[in-house]
Order: sequence, then structure tokens, then C-alpha cells
Amino acid sequence: MSMHAPALADAHLPDEQTSAFARDATRDLSQHPKRLSPKYFYDATGSELFEAITRLPEYYPTRTELLILRDRGSAIAALIPKGAALVEFGAGATTKARLLLKNSAFGAYVPVDICGEFIKAQADALRKDFPRLAVYPVAADFTAPFTLPSAAETMPKVGFFPGSTIGNFEPDEAYRFLRSARDILGEDAQMIIGADLEKDERVLYDAYNDAAGVTARFNLNVLVRINRELGANFDLSAFTHRAIYNRERHRIEMHLISKKKQTVRMLGTSFSFRPGESIHTENSYKYSVDRFKALARGAGWAVRESWTDPARMFSVHAVAAA
Repeated sequence: MSMHAPALADAHLPDEQTSAFARDATRDLSQHPKRLSPKYFYDATGSELFEAITRLPEYYPTRTELLILRDRGSAIAALIPKGAALVEFGAGATTKARLLLKNSAFGAYVPVDICGEFIKAQADALRKDFPRLAVYPVAADFTAPFTLPSAAETMPKVGFFPGSTIGNFEPDEAYRFLRSARDILGEDAQMIIGADLEKDERVLYDAYNDAAGVTARFNLNVLVRINRELGANFDLSAFTHRAIYNRERHRIEMHLISKKKQTVRMLGTSFSFRPGESIHTENSYKYSVDRFKALARGAGWAVRESWTDPARMFSVHAVAAA
């Protein structure tokens, strides 16, 4: 569908990043079924809401991954060359990165995320606690090729992709991301990657349908962002959050469900919704250790070590460019 110039002007599109948001949102809401990319969850508010999610009692991935990173810190450090640059893809709060930075002699930290405002604030805080560490934040879509800071080019590179964000990709997208990361990091690169494991469905359901409703607010915030940045007129009260487990595809699916028949305007285009119609906003694939290893090997990475917590809720993998 075409975007009308007056609508674009009214939405005050200031830069290439917002224009890409406009193109993606228009395309994805025109599909059947409708969808939105989860990368657009993370404006400043979305990033803050996600950090709140990580502290919820139902949401096990963050605390479990932190447990693994703490318990296996010396083993991870033994694999990392001195003076390497730690490149975090999709950097949020630096809690996990700080564990690696404390245990290993990194020469630089390169947080990469689409929300430049958020990672700049995180980088400023990190510099105060690690005054000898060079910190080079990069505002970029980490799912696409980007250029590393020139100061980090000659350093050995270690990618960091925690939080089971790998599970938000479709399997073919995960493969392409891992290939792209290998190209960005270069020869002899390594990565530390978190992947959520398959488990009891009730545990998964509760993690994405928390009693406090924070995940629902996080999901709905993408519509707030579309209204603000793209001039749409979504009525948030007319949509509800839903998260379900798709057993056949080993994934949690997040949706925004229309409560009624309605029409939404955005950038000069109308989008009609039926009662009960979904906007599919995110998948979170759950892996077995063996399925993750197969994915990594297929994308050109050799798995050096894999660790899980005692309950086998979560996994962390150290891989090297093959």
C-alpha cells in the first residue's frame, strides 16, 4: 500500500530509522494474519518495561541466566582472549554484560541496539563503574549488517547475545542472524549466547502472562509507539494481550487481540479489524541443547561449551567461528 506524503509529514518522520519503522509497520499490518516485528517493542518505555519483566517472579529466564553466568564465570573467562572487544547484540540493561566484564580482561565494550537513547544512558553508567574500559555504543538494528567502531577493529571480538533473544527469530532468521554476526565479528570471533530451554507448559504460560500485567503493558506499548511516531489512532482499550504456547512449533506466541470490529488509520492507510482478530507481535522459540547446537553448527559456529542451570531451565553456549 502506498504512503501518502501528507500523512508522512503529519507523522514527523525525522530519520531513516523511523522511515524503516513506517515501512515495516505498514507492510506487516497489511498481511493476513497481521503482525508487527518485536524489534519495535524497544523504545525507551518498552526497554524499561522489559527490564521490569525481568524482575517478575514468574519470569525465570533472566535470573536463571544470571545464575549460569555467575556460576560459570571462570569457565567463560578462560575461553576469552585478553583485550577482546565484547560486542553485545541487542544490548539492554548491562547487568549480564557486567558479569562478563568483571570476570574477563576485555579491552572494550560495544553495546548495539536500535534504541540509541537507552544504550547511551547505559553506556554512561557503565563508564563510571569501569573507568578503564573503552565503551563505544552503536545505535543500529542488530538484525542487519552494521559497522563496528574503528577502535575495536583490531581487537579480538566476542559477541554476546543473552536473554534468549535468539528465540525471537524464526529458525531461518536465527540462522541468518548467526551468519551475519559471524561476518560482522570477523575471523576467529567467538560468541556467548543464551537460549531458553523446553519445559513444562504451565511455567512458560505464567512467564508470559504475569499476574501484575507488565507483559501486557509491554505488548501494548508497541501500539503506543505507532501512535506517537507514525501518527496512528490505535485505541489501546480495544486490544488485549494474549500469550499462548504452540506445542508443535516449540514456541510461545504473543498476540494483541482486537476486542471489536474497528478501523485504524496510519500514514493515510486504513486497517480493518474483526472481533478476535490478532496482531502477532512476537514468538519465543524454546530449544533443546541439541537443537541449539545443530542451529549453531549450521550457521558456521563450532560449539565449544554449553552450560545449563541444575533444573535445566536455561542454557548458555560458547561458540567459535568455524
